[in-house]
Amino acid sequence: MIDVCLLGTGGMMPLPYRYLTSMMARYNGKSILIDCGEGTQIAMKEKGWSPKPIDVICFTHYHADHISGLPGMLLTMGNAERTEPLLMIGPKGLERVVGALRVIAPELPFEIQYYELKEPYEQIDMGDYKLEAFRVNHNVICYGYNLIVERAGKFQVDKAKQLGLPVQCWNPLQKGNVVEFEGKTYTPDMVMGAPRKGLKVTYCTDTRPTKSIEEHAAGADLFICEGMYGEEDKQQKAREHKHMTFYEAAQIAKSAAVKQMWLTHYSPSLPWPDQYLSQVRKIFEPSLTAKDGQTMELDFEEEA
Repeated sequence: MIDVCLLGTGGMMPLPYRYLTSMMARYNGKSILIDCGEGTQIAMKEKGWSPKPIDVICFTHYHADHISGLPGMLLTMGNAERTEPLLMIGPKGLERVVGALRVIAPELPFEIQYYELKEPYEQIDMGDYKLEAFRVNHNVICYGYNLIVERAGKFQVDKAKQLGLPVQCWNPLQKGNVVEFEGKTYTPDMVMGAPRKGLKVTYCTDTRPTKSIEEHAAGADLFICEGMYGEEDKQQKAREHKHMTFYEAAQIAKSAAVKQMWLTHYSPSLPWPDQYLSQVRKIFEPSLTAKDGQTMELDFEEEA
C-alpha cells in the first residue's frame, strides 16, 4: 500500500489557505518527498506525518516555489536527531543549489547524498520501489516523476512440489534468489507465476503538455498534474509561461488512461478551482481539484 498526500497545491506564492507545491508518499516504512515549497513543514505537521524518516527528496526544478522550504526542513530533520544519510534527486546543478540554500542551514547531523539527473529519462532503483524521472517542457530544465511499486507473481506451490523442493527453499525463491539443492540449480521463474499489476503514481508540474508526460503517466493509478489555470482566457498566458490549463491536463489524463487525476499547482489568481471542475470532468471524469492535505491510500488490486 502507498499513502500519498499532496501537502501543498499552490504555485508562485503561498496563500493563507494554500501552501506551496509538495507531495509526500509513504511505502513499506519509507518516505518520499517531491518538491519542498514554502509551508511544507507546516502542512506535514498538520497532516501528522514526520519529516525524520524521509529517505529521498526529489526536485522537479529549482524555482523558489518548489524548493524554498528546504533549509527549514533540513534543520527540522536535524533537530529530530536524524543521523541516516538523505538522498536528494534533481536536475543538473542540484548540489550547487542545495549548497547555496544550506548557507542558512550549515550544520546537520546527517550526510546529504546527491543524484543529478542528466538524461531525458532515468530510472533509480530504491530497493522496494523504483523512481522514474522524465524531462518535461518548462522554461528551465524540469522533470516529472513516477513512483512505481512492482509486484511479483504468486508462488506456485504445486510447481515447487513437482520439482521436489523442500519448504526451506521456497522463501529464497520467492525473494528472487537462486537456490542450489541436491546438486541442481533452481531459479525463481521455475516456481513463480507471471508478474502481477503493481502500483504507479505520476507527479508532474510546471510544463506544457508533452508526449513524454502521456507516455510515462500511462496507466498510472494516480496522476498528479499541474493545472495552473482554469479560466478559459488564460490559454495564451499558459503557453507564454510554459504552464498548463486544467483542460490540457485532463486531455493528457484521458490519453494516458490513468485511473484518477488530481490537479495541483494553482495560480494565486485562482482562489476557487472547484468552479471549473465540471468542465474538466467532461474531458476526464475521474478528476479532482485537489486541496492541501488531499490524501489517498493506493492498494494492490484484489485477485479473483
